[in-house]
Amino acid sequence: MSAKKGAMGATWEDSCKFLYGPKAGAAGDFAGKKMAWLPIPGDDGFAKIEILKQEGDDCQVNLVETGEKRTANINDCQPMNPPKFEYCTDMSLLSYLNEGGIFYNLKARYQANIIYTYSGLFCIAVNPYKRFPIYTDIVIAAYRGKKRSELPPHIFSIADNAYSDMIQNRENQSILITGESGAGKTENTKKVIQYFASIGALPAKEGENKMSVEDQVVMCNPVLEAYGNAKTVRNDNSSRFGKFIRVHFGKDAKLSSADIEYYLLEKARMTYQNPEERNFHIFYQIFKGLEEDYLKGTLLLDTDQNAYKFLSNGVVEVPSQDDVELWKENEEAMVILNFTDDEKYSILKLMAACLLFGNIELKQNKRDEGCEITNPVFIEKTAALLQIPSAEFAKSLLKPRVKVGTEMVTKSQNSEQVYFATKALCKAIFERVFKWLIGKCNLALDTKKPRMNFCGVLDIAGFEIFDFNTFEQLCINLTNERLQQFFNHHMFILEQEEYKKEGIVWAFIDFGLDLEASIELMEKPMGILPMLDEECVFPKATDMTYKDKVIAQHNKKHPKLSIPSIKSIKGIEHPPHFNIHHYAGVVGYNVEDWLTKNADPLNDNCLDLFRKSSMPYMAELFADCVPAGPKERKKTFQTMAMMHRRSLNELMGMLNSTYPHFIRCLVPNNTKTPGKVEAELILHQLRCNGVLEGIRIVRQGFPNRIAYPEFKQRYQILAASEIPTGFIEAKEATAIICKSFGLTEDEHKMGNTKVFFRCGILGRLEDKRDERITEILTAFQAIARGWLARKIYKKLMEQRVGVVVLQRNIRQHFVLRNWPWWKLFTKVKPLLSIARQEEEIREKEEEMKKAMEEAAE
Repeated sequence: MSAKKGAMGATWEDSCKFLYGPKAGAAGDFAGKKMAWLPIPGDDGFAKIEILKQEGDDCQVNLVETGEKRTANINDCQPMNPPKFEYCTDMSLLSYLNEGGIFYNLKARYQANIIYTYSGLFCIAVNPYKRFPIYTDIVIAAYRGKKRSELPPHIFSIADNAYSDMIQNRENQSILITGESGAGKTENTKKVIQYFASIGALPAKEGENKMSVEDQVVMCNPVLEAYGNAKTVRNDNSSRFGKFIRVHFGKDAKLSSADIEYYLLEKARMTYQNPEERNFHIFYQIFKGLEEDYLKGTLLLDTDQNAYKFLSNGVVEVPSQDDVELWKENEEAMVILNFTDDEKYSILKLMAACLLFGNIELKQNKRDEGCEITNPVFIEKTAALLQIPSAEFAKSLLKPRVKVGTEMVTKSQNSEQVYFATKALCKAIFERVFKWLIGKCNLALDTKKPRMNFCGVLDIAGFEIFDFNTFEQLCINLTNERLQQFFNHHMFILEQEEYKKEGIVWAFIDFGLDLEASIELMEKPMGILPMLDEECVFPKATDMTYKDKVIAQHNKKHPKLSIPSIKSIKGIEHPPHFNIHHYAGVVGYNVEDWLTKNADPLNDNCLDLFRKSSMPYMAELFADCVPAGPKERKKTFQTMAMMHRRSLNELMGMLNSTYPHFIRCLVPNNTKTPGKVEAELILHQLRCNGVLEGIRIVRQGFPNRIAYPEFKQRYQILAASEIPTGFIEAKEATAIICKSFGLTEDEHKMGNTKVFFRCGILGRLEDKRDERITEILTAFQAIARGWLARKIYKKLMEQRVGVVVLQRNIRQHFVLRNWPWWKLFTKVKPLLSIARQEEEIREKEEEMKKAMEEAAE
């Protein structure tokens, strides 16, 4: 690999420092000793020990680092892998697949600045919390078309495998990037898209200034991150929505177009944030990126961000987020994605209107149930930005007209109802803007070119366990539960079903990760979400009546639901009402405002004003908000839970139609410190993500399989002399090839239609095939080179003889030129020639005379 520099100024050698691990340790200290790992409390998790003596279940051990000697149970001691397995690139190859060995391997690689590690058929990525030069154009070129075993673990290798599988098998691919919040899913998603955009790029035409599809795909990120990402407790740039990005390719395997689908936008963040979090990035970018005159004159905003309720709940400044620079990237991205100036300005006005709208203050009337606005300037500014009548807007909020029977009547709203309506409208505006942005991105990415197959990348909010978990967390955790089930189904159940179908003897393993029970608890009839939908229909239902029904239905009857103990919730401001036992742990949920959030009611009077707005963009967003009667409204009534389950089912249907590739992202510590690892946190994620079970099934199963005709066509070169000429069944030929290669019964299994191999066997076959092809080509080259060499040699030998004669004559000339007799000979020689000529003349005359005589006779 050359030392050519990439776009970031980094050479291949610079990148290798963060890709290749240090050399494995020497076996000197390990030889002759019984080394193991002993679990200990704290961030280290495990201590390196030497087992000195064992008596029954007890053993005397020596802690290597401290020299301390203690007694331990032999069952707690986990055997240590030999030093040659240090910094192992694929943990399924470890001799001892225990938690200590796996954690140590991840820890050693992470502290050596190596963040990617394979684990059987998928990849583990540990968040480094700093930038590494491993995503340059040079690295992309290095991984293009390479086998997974040829280069160190990298997300580019997973992406290239998906791309190659799509081309070879003509099958849609998906890459599921999952993990807890703050694990680096969004960053890895951007790297996968960057890779697809690079390898699938079409050559630019001379003189063409039009932005390419690949540039537009990459430039969608700044826009989507500005309006869809926010700071959370664990992550300064956390995606608060799920997205499935499909990158479409044509018949020539070049990028043709792309599209984006989004799931579960956390619009509640628009109006409230936890103390250590903040609102979506776009609001802070507006204050930092726009000039003061535009901010005050056009958007009617003050320069102080803390003056707005929707921004002052949590933190405002985030050191890792340069809002000024990110604003510039957002502006540049909108230009590339063909946003018009009017569209950009309209979006900014709506964002400003939401902030102003949230600042209205209400005063409850003493004489009736109604209330009044004490600071009308904010409602006036909001109406001005939305280009709707201010007076009608205020009236629609405070005293909306509702239909009672066949008549329309005015109903006064109390301050609590108006506050809720205000927040609901702001969330509706933000969600519709976000949905429009997704549509605009898809419009820019749609080139109308023919599509053949796609590679999809899923990036969705990770599993969340907070001190206060509410309706939004339940929806996010349900999504992750379904994705984890999909992973288990693909990696475990489908593997075993395949063995059964192919007639292969296989010892089934109880993986203990069956998630069906917890999913049924949330989704099935009389589950938590269906019961919530049902409760929203009853007029006098409350959050507490819903809670009581859930507990009565499932407590002590369903294994995945329990009630928190009084001791565990003592002193908590918002205590959980029930616990759900998820795959990632037990989560306590508080049901406050669940009915309201699920029904998500909007003020129809205000929606009608939005639809009639003088701003074309605003009117377009709410064009579907046509007033409906009670019957029509009842038919079209959709709760948030219903919509979420429908979109989730669509997502799972999409994933089931693709061949998946899995990337597991891990949070190394809770303090975002580079190089620091917390053992319990990592092991908890490894258990919940199914990584440990995945490693075991890879080692015990047969992950590589290939159909007999394909295998025969590709590998018959390995046993060309053993396979008889003429027709032979592919299965019989496969058996001959495997036998000639020396594969044992344990290394491969012959199924009904496919041959199965242990992990690594197919790689050995590929290497042997490459060697055999190399031998054949080498032999052919040897024959050709031999013929050329002999031809050249013959010519050289002829030249050599001529040179020798020439040299001999020249040497003789130099010897004789001064010899007197030679000089005499040279002078006499011409005379001898004259004498010979006279004699020849006489002979010719005699011949002529004789001929004439014969002619006369």
